[in-house]
Amino acid sequence: MFLAHRPGKPAQAVTGDADIAGAPWLDLVDPTPAEQALAARLTAQRIPTREDLEEIESSSRLFMEDDAVYLSTPLVRRMQDDFFISPVGFVLKRNRLLTVRFTAFSAFDVVAKQIAGRTDALSGDEVSVLLMEAVVDRLADILEHLGQALDTLSREVFQSDQPRRAVQADRTLRSLLQRVGRSGDLASSVRDSLLGMERIAIFVSENKKHDLSERLRGRLATVARDIGSLNDFVSQTSNKVQFLLDATLGFISIEQNNGMKILTVVSFIGVAPTLVAGIYGMNFHDIPELNWRYGYWYSLALMAATIVLPLLWFWHRGWLNRGR
Repeated sequence: MFLAHRPGKPAQAVTGDADIAGAPWLDLVDPTPAEQALAARLTAQRIPTREDLEEIESSSRLFMEDDAVYLSTPLVRRMQDDFFISPVGFVLKRNRLLTVRFTAFSAFDVVAKQIAGRTDALSGDEVSVLLMEAVVDRLADILEHLGQALDTLSREVFQSDQPRRAVQADRTLRSLLQRVGRSGDLASSVRDSLLGMERIAIFVSENKKHDLSERLRGRLATVARDIGSLNDFVSQTSNKVQFLLDATLGFISIEQNNGMKILTVVSFIGVAPTLVAGIYGMNFHDIPELNWRYGYWYSLALMAATIVLPLLWFWHRGWLNRGR
């Protein structure tokens, strides 16, 4: 889609020169080659491709070309049960902002509604600041949800009523480990998005060839402070994810040790009876109990004792009580 946003009007699809007149924000959403060519012709600007926006070096993400500022950053999009990263590009001129994205972002929808609800004129600079504020707010919301999810995970990891059956415990721990891993991936993705937004805010505010008004500089400074506080929260969240990961792996090790204990008990109690049976299974004529009337029952009782006594000893030491 190729959309034009104007104050006081809903978004309009762009098909020709008349559709972009007076529009401070042009938005390319998962554009086709024809829409990219149309945008390049109407704006007389080079339109970055997805490959351009996915470049990771700073010189490819933040630069000037003629009188236009080219900016790009990866942004995380969180859905109900999943998330992914998608690049976003900005081509900023004083009177107009052109954005290039390949998926829907709620922050862009919020700014579109704000512009449609306003009646005063807007510049491309102000639209870019509005978008940065909305994106940072959205990232803050994602971090809030992530913090709540980690609190829930923490309670589940350290709950006292763990499942008693081994199969249930294994399934529970596997699920916890997967959820902790996904939380860590989300925290890392948000960190990348915050880093990109921080670089954009610094580049725009310090660019001498594209001076901002004092009012917009003040708003960008507020955005930078918000990003700094969110970075601190991400660091704390990453530490908590690592702690929960270590704790989950620790419980998995305990479960493995419990399994080894059972195998040790089973193998140990089988050794002594086998020894007794082996002794009395030897083909020697002079075995004292060979002609004894109760020799058979004596050997059975001896084998039973070599089973029961080790079991009682293991039970006394708590090996048979797994606490699950």
